[in-house]
Amino acid sequence: MLSVLELFGGVGLFLYGMNMMGASLEKLAGGGLEKILQTLTTSKKKGVGAIKGWGLGLGVTGIIQSSAATTIMLIGFVNAGIMTLVQAIPVVYGSNVGSTVTAQILRLGDLGSGNLFLKLLKPSSFAPMLVAVGAFMFLFLKKQKLKDVAGILIGLGTLFYGMTMMEEVFKPLKDSPKFQEFFLSFKNPFIGILTGLVLTAIIQSSSASVGILQALSATGSVTFGMAVPIIIGQNIGKCMTIIIGSIGSNKKAKRVALSYLLFNIFGAIAISLIVYTIYYTVGIPVFENAVNRGDIANIHLAFNLVISLVLLPFSNRMAAFTGKVLRDNDEVFGDSEIRRLDDMLLKTPGIALTQCRELMNLMGEKIQENYKIATGLLVEYDKAEFNRMIDNENFIDKCETALSAYIVKIDRKRLTIDNRYMVIEILNSIGDYERIGDYCMNVAYTAQTINDNKIVFSEKGMREINSAAEATGQIIDMTFEALRSENINHAYRVNPLAKVIGQMSDIIETHHVDRLQEGDCGVEGGVALYDIVNAFERIAVHCKAVSKHVIKRLRRDISIDSMHGHLMDKESEEYLALKQYYHDKYIPDLYEISEPKKEVIPEEIKAAEESVKAEIKEKTKEEKSAKEKAAKEKSEKEKTAKEKAAKEKSEKEKTAKEKAAKEKSEKEKTAKEKAAKEKAAKEKAEKEKTAKEKTSKDKNKESKGNEKDSKAKEVKKKESKGKDSKEHESKEKDKKKK
Repeated sequence: MLSVLELFGGVGLFLYGMNMMGASLEKLAGGGLEKILQTLTTSKKKGVGAIKGWGLGLGVTGIIQSSAATTIMLIGFVNAGIMTLVQAIPVVYGSNVGSTVTAQILRLGDLGSGNLFLKLLKPSSFAPMLVAVGAFMFLFLKKQKLKDVAGILIGLGTLFYGMTMMEEVFKPLKDSPKFQEFFLSFKNPFIGILTGLVLTAIIQSSSASVGILQALSATGSVTFGMAVPIIIGQNIGKCMTIIIGSIGSNKKAKRVALSYLLFNIFGAIAISLIVYTIYYTVGIPVFENAVNRGDIANIHLAFNLVISLVLLPFSNRMAAFTGKVLRDNDEVFGDSEIRRLDDMLLKTPGIALTQCRELMNLMGEKIQENYKIATGLLVEYDKAEFNRMIDNENFIDKCETALSAYIVKIDRKRLTIDNRYMVIEILNSIGDYERIGDYCMNVAYTAQTINDNKIVFSEKGMREINSAAEATGQIIDMTFEALRSENINHAYRVNPLAKVIGQMSDIIETHHVDRLQEGDCGVEGGVALYDIVNAFERIAVHCKAVSKHVIKRLRRDISIDSMHGHLMDKESEEYLALKQYYHDKYIPDLYEISEPKKEVIPEEIKAAEESVKAEIKEKTKEEKSAKEKAAKEKSEKEKTAKEKAAKEKSEKEKTAKEKAAKEKSEKEKTAKEKAAKEKAAKEKAEKEKTAKEKTSKDKNKESKGNEKDSKAKEVKKKESKGKDSKEHESKEKDKKKK
């Protein structure tokens, strides 16, 4: 019996130490973990985002020592629309691998005791030092970060203390025949898987159940054949926390939980089929060998690492499959409405502004819906309705961001005067809309606190809350209708009602103090009451600011803004009549003995409305006159401008014609001169050619005459020579004769 108590004590210390260490690590990191998960899971390069997400899941889970905690954070991000399911799934896979870090730390217990250094590295040796140092830091240091470091040390030391206690309990079982016989049953894979599953589901921590198995390994009775199915079962059993955490959540959150479950089920089936097919066919001799802490840590790591790497490339398909199973899609609530703010419409500013106004109206409808749900939760709390409010609030926040970024891109120079005032109205009202939505959520969170703490209001307190809720609901409806329908009468009624809601807040707080002194109310109920009434009062203030923006636009009075200016004279008859009307409608309900409600005098309200209408009519008349005057001046300016433009155009045309005629004349003159020159040059060339030809002919004739004379001379010379020759011969003959 004592051993059983020590075992439970060891498990308790182990779980407490692990929880304390994880919580301290989370505090030390602050919001950094959430920011990392939110921003560093995407990349422009295909596949890189999934790898980064896997690495982040591994690192974050290795720090906080809980894959369930990481997955629950992811559920929150996906639920809020900060991350898509495709981004979250790789982080889920990485978190499964990160959950094996604890087992790797615990394997230090396998270190031998041969020397002092190795002995000091054993958990049983340094656990007391960790606790001692951590406790000293926690008690004597004041900085919160150092206290968080102390929490990590104390948690780690307590974890090792628990581990050591479990080992001490299991040590006597080492030689027990019954214990060995009991463990032989784990050789059956189904029994081993079921044991690991149930154990992990009960303690809701795979790290803790693996730690228990590592402690059992100290007996020497646990073999590989026993450890493998238990570890497979532990990986399925750790899904229980996620399944429980997703109950009552929306489909996006359930899809994250389903992907976590499918990862481990697929891994269990795949590894079991591969391992036991080999075992029952070929055989695995190592299955008969005893395991130690390091072997168990390695098996646990190998299981999660292999499955995560196999499934990582199929993250998109996993997301699609979970959508089919739960009949959900990846379209985040409100995305289709926000996509209407298309940058292509900026080319037509009027249409772009219309889209902004439509989205603003839809934003108002969701705020009205949230207010009705929030006040309903005060009467009867409903988790599903609360989740619906969160979806609406996420949509409202997205609208505020999208509208603020989009409307400043609209080119105001291309807008009419009325549309310019509309831009100012929307731009100034967006923030007030978002704040009204936030205060509706404050009421819902207060309702959640009331439900969790079983707070019950007194009958008087509940009556006061209902009366204030009714008045606040009316001012919200009146404000949004004034902006939606451009009704200045509704806008004028907001300020008197806001004043009455402020008075109601003061009365309710005074009455609560009286009831507190009489013992009719508790402190917790009083805090909740103050939160609710404060939210109503702040909603009224923001409604008044919106109404000022509406009146500023409809009256085109730039002196009115959310902090300065005036809507109407607070001493005027119409303002006092409206204020008295709302006072008589709501204030009497705040008293135990209701005062007889004053009959609403139609004449007073009618007179107030007539006065407002007369003021509007006068204002409209002045605006019409100003418009006509402006139109006339504009017409005259346009006429003068047109005449001037026509005159300038005529002069330009005349000058252009004269210039063209002159240029044409010059061109023609130049062309004629050029033609004359070309003709003279041509004639000169022809004459020169003729003269050359004639000279050439004369030369030819002279040459021919000279040739004839030369030939004649030659003939004559030949004849003379022949004659001389004959004479010489004749003389020779005569000489011979002589």
